[in-house]
Amino acid sequence: PAANDRLAWATGFTGSAGHAVVLTEEAALIVDGRYTIQSREQTDVGVVTPVRMEETSLERWIASHLAASHRLGYDPWLHTSDQVKRLAKATGDAGATLVAVTQNPVDAIWQDRPLPPKAPVNPHPMGFAGEEAAAKIARIQAELASASVDALVISDPHNLAWMFNLRGGDVSFNPVFLAHALLDANGVTLFVGDGKVGAALQTTLAEDGVRIAPYERAGPALAALPTEAVLALDPKRTTFGLRAHVVVPVVEAINPSTLLKSRKTAAEAAHVREVMAEDGAAMCEFYAWFEGAQGKERITELTIDEQLSAARAKRPGFVGLSFDTIAAFNSNGAMPHYHATPESHAVIEGDGLLLIDSGGQYLGGTTDITRVWPIGRITDQHRRDYTLVLKGTMALSRTRFPRGTLSPMLDAIARAPLWEHGLDYGHGTGHGVGYFLNVHEGPQSISKAVPDAHMAMEPGMITSIEPGLYRPGRWGIRIENLVLNVPAASSVESDFGEFLEFETVTLCPIDTRCIDRSLLRADEVEWLNTYHGTVRGRLAPMVSGDARAWLMARTEAI
Repeated sequence: PAANDRLAWATGFTGSAGHAVVLTEEAALIVDGRYTIQSREQTDVGVVTPVRMEETSLERWIASHLAASHRLGYDPWLHTSDQVKRLAKATGDAGATLVAVTQNPVDAIWQDRPLPPKAPVNPHPMGFAGEEAAAKIARIQAELASASVDALVISDPHNLAWMFNLRGGDVSFNPVFLAHALLDANGVTLFVGDGKVGAALQTTLAEDGVRIAPYERAGPALAALPTEAVLALDPKRTTFGLRAHVVVPVVEAINPSTLLKSRKTAAEAAHVREVMAEDGAAMCEFYAWFEGAQGKERITELTIDEQLSAARAKRPGFVGLSFDTIAAFNSNGAMPHYHATPESHAVIEGDGLLLIDSGGQYLGGTTDITRVWPIGRITDQHRRDYTLVLKGTMALSRTRFPRGTLSPMLDAIARAPLWEHGLDYGHGTGHGVGYFLNVHEGPQSISKAVPDAHMAMEPGMITSIEPGLYRPGRWGIRIENLVLNVPAASSVESDFGEFLEFETVTLCPIDTRCIDRSLLRADEVEWLNTYHGTVRGRLAPMVSGDARAWLMARTEAI
């Protein structure tokens, strides 16, 4: 929430991930490769030094910059217990001391701080949720029983939203609410802000065995657990401040809800396919307008955001955007998470490449798609870069793999066509996507991340495939679809276990005018033509007029 966006307030950096370390004589902003350019543009580099995570981690930077006399402060309510362990080791390696602060110094000087969010919590309609909250809770309790655990605390908002079939509005673009939950032998308690859950909803939740309690009572409730109880918590999703209340034995493990939630049911997958068609129809309407308006109207990156959002808003079940639309022309596209503002944006005119990364939140699913379009004349190098990225998207989209394959192991498949030419990109290839929840969620991640057993690819998971190529000061290219893990065709050899493959669920043409045909193999052309045939077949009945004409033109076989 804006009231908690301390990193942006203190440094000016608005990216989705990063850490700031403020020492008496220097400060650093540690970000990943997505934000190399953005971090330097948004911060005062005379005060804050942007540091790429690929060059040095947060912990390594701390260990190399702290002196033995230093005391490094941290807010225990803003760091997980897992993070605090790593910070303690880093400060210890430097001979320094890690100290929990009782008052966050940022909060002490933030005079114009926004008010905490007051958005109400609402039920996710059963027609879309598909499973009663009581049944989900029972599944989680069964997992606890099999692990000989008496209680479980959950704090991550998307897991809470999924488990209780609730949605909120505390965080922009993410239909979640801030809360904690405690499952134990006495039932389930949801600790949430006063007034956020109405009387009628409280009654409904009570029927599922869920009690409502004030948000601030979560800590005391943990402290009051019977001494013989064993508590499970996820050390990567529980703040150190909350864990400090725990006095009973603890089992550290990933929340069972994280794994259950990631495997979409058949009903959820069906809703997602419908949502992808609605989203695709909205994009047909937008792109038909966009191509028709070029050279006739003044179009900016902001205009694109407005028009695309308006097209989505017309579709059934639309709730809002799933993230800030990225409309990035030429050099702006070299910043993977660029966002145009009224003060700084480009006009779409002249020659070059336009990257549009956007998504919507619908009652039946969450979308995320990136496409790149030619503006005016483009060069042979544009086409070469574009085609190599497209080859990466297609290579991974066509991959079959054994069930249980750790998702980071798939990352190199999308990079191989780029690596062959000495090229690469500084972000992950794919992230998990929620079901009318966070557009970025795990446990799976197709990336260079160190894999663990919970990243195993299982049926029902939805993940993005989005390789890219970025040339600072010139252009950026990224081609992204969402894919669903499904059982592979029966022709796969069964003696080696169950295999999975990807069903591409995103429905929108991939521009063929940017392709260098000499770089595509016959099987790649076949995949692209088949995909476009699917897009045309699914979307043609849903659009008419200019939108349908645009769809037919952009899905022509090559």
